[in-house]
Amino acid sequence: MSDAIKHECGIVMIRLRKPLEYYQQKYGSWQYGLEKLYLLMEKQHNRGQEGAGISVVRLNAQPGKEYLFRERELGSNAIQDIFGKVYNAIANAPDPSNLPYAGELLLGHLRYSTTGHSGISYVHPFLRRNNWKSRTLALAGNFNLTNVDEIYAQLIQQGQHPRFYGDTYIMLEQMGHYLDREVQHLYNVLVKEQESNPSLVINEEMEKQLDIANVLRRASKNWDGGYAITGQTGQGDAFTMRDPNGIRPAFYYYDDEIIVVASERPVIQTALNVDVDDVHELEPGEAIITRKDGSFALHQILSPGERKACSFERIYFSRGSDRDIYLERKKLGQILARPVLKRVDYDIENTVFSFIPNTAEVAYFGMQQGLEQYRFELEQKEPIAIPRLRFEKVVIKDIKLRTFIAQDSSRNELATHVYDITYGSIIPGIDNLVVIDDSIVRGTTLRQSIIKILDRLHPRKIVIVSSSPQIRYPDCYGIDMSRMNEFCAFKAAIKLLQEHGMQHVIDDVYRKSKAQLNLPKEQMVNYVKEIYAPFSADQISAKMAEMLTPEGTEAKVEIVFQTLEGLAKACPNHTGNWYFSGDYPTPGGNKVVTLAFINYIDGVQQRSYQS
Repeated sequence: MSDAIKHECGIVMIRLRKPLEYYQQKYGSWQYGLEKLYLLMEKQHNRGQEGAGISVVRLNAQPGKEYLFRERELGSNAIQDIFGKVYNAIANAPDPSNLPYAGELLLGHLRYSTTGHSGISYVHPFLRRNNWKSRTLALAGNFNLTNVDEIYAQLIQQGQHPRFYGDTYIMLEQMGHYLDREVQHLYNVLVKEQESNPSLVINEEMEKQLDIANVLRRASKNWDGGYAITGQTGQGDAFTMRDPNGIRPAFYYYDDEIIVVASERPVIQTALNVDVDDVHELEPGEAIITRKDGSFALHQILSPGERKACSFERIYFSRGSDRDIYLERKKLGQILARPVLKRVDYDIENTVFSFIPNTAEVAYFGMQQGLEQYRFELEQKEPIAIPRLRFEKVVIKDIKLRTFIAQDSSRNELATHVYDITYGSIIPGIDNLVVIDDSIVRGTTLRQSIIKILDRLHPRKIVIVSSSPQIRYPDCYGIDMSRMNEFCAFKAAIKLLQEHGMQHVIDDVYRKSKAQLNLPKEQMVNYVKEIYAPFSADQISAKMAEMLTPEGTEAKVEIVFQTLEGLAKACPNHTGNWYFSGDYPTPGGNKVVTLAFINYIDGVQQRSYQS
């Protein structure tokens, strides 16, 4: 509803454990792997609408023949465009021999920019080619690093000359560096062994002995951030690794025919028609590594830290078809039923409950259950007839109108027509109107569109409900929320401080933030918490409602947010709530929020991290 947050990126890794001819005989097509890759990517299209890419490795390619194929496209139709090219290249070919994209190791990525960078050069998989198949590396992921500057300096210190500055390039070059060293070390060992054993074939032994787990350990030991990173080498190794706090999600499935990794569990269930218990979650700091011979193993690459899995995955990003996410979103709505009733003075007879499509629909079902439970309790206590609850679809999302008009006033007028309302759904001047959504970030759409069109129905009161708590702090682990002035809650707190004659609080936070800029990130503190400390969540909500109410609105507008306690109750296994609480799971988070606040005070319009 209120300015959709950019989604996470999505990843897919497939390892076919049988020759392509096996799938031709069993499933009628050697393209079985490509078909599953397409389906897994489409089912995660919610995670990437700015671009997509794939890479495919053919095992046992003969010298002189290509063994790694990559295709990338920009735009919301990138998946269809990619596979259109792929299928055109292999059209009407019954035999996969020497065809492009005919391989057993497949990688897919869906891009949703979290850094503002765009263009085909930013679309994964990134590729580092080499004449040695064992040193050729393709890399993709769902991540942001907070300490790119530190790692960049390390690469230079090692004697490298990075061509670009960004976390994906840096991770690719760092992994490539340690892959080169691992290959060279193993090669030196094998050359010596060959002196006493002339029949030893170095390439074959390389494929058996190359230690990808060690490459990951050495490359990732200084990464600070949230990541689910996946990659493949030209010789047929593949890996997916999760950050030690489990911030970014990754799930896997395996049987004797296939190994699959994806960002979301239900897409694996759907694509492979398997039960929920057959899909496993990759643990924090863990990697699944597959070898050329089709074997795989789980490796603990980094020691797991405190588990801080992203709670926004549960509230908003991931598909609601996941069994657990569906129940959690319903619980988020159910918890809000009593606070909402309080805002309408428990007047269920003259209140209409609705939602803003479409991601909030499941929370709406939960709120319905909470309201129905309240009504049931009234019936048990009171002998009188209790009014029925009134649920309506008041708001309908129309098309996303293109903002091709340059003038702000005209563009804002167009924005008001993104949503339609159901006329006659409430009684003018009598009914309260409650609408639930999953989050409120900037509030721009609320102010410019939603509240205006809801007010056309002439409700007595409009109550906007957010199934997530107030978003107060920037993210730096994969969500495009990096500037303090993007957060309506922050601007409301600043406004309250100014109105209460407490400018000194802002000045003190700025002074203390500046004073720690030269400290190691491990010693930095999130002083921005002090901006919010003088006020209750209700006071900040009330100020937000005041700031977001357009001039001329007739109805009284109130905003109800989920509490941190409610979030923890609904999503007990996903405690990563730093954007609400300011409690960052890695030291780099405190560095990011410090820079974001300083940039806000200094009027610098740039991200507080570079990626």
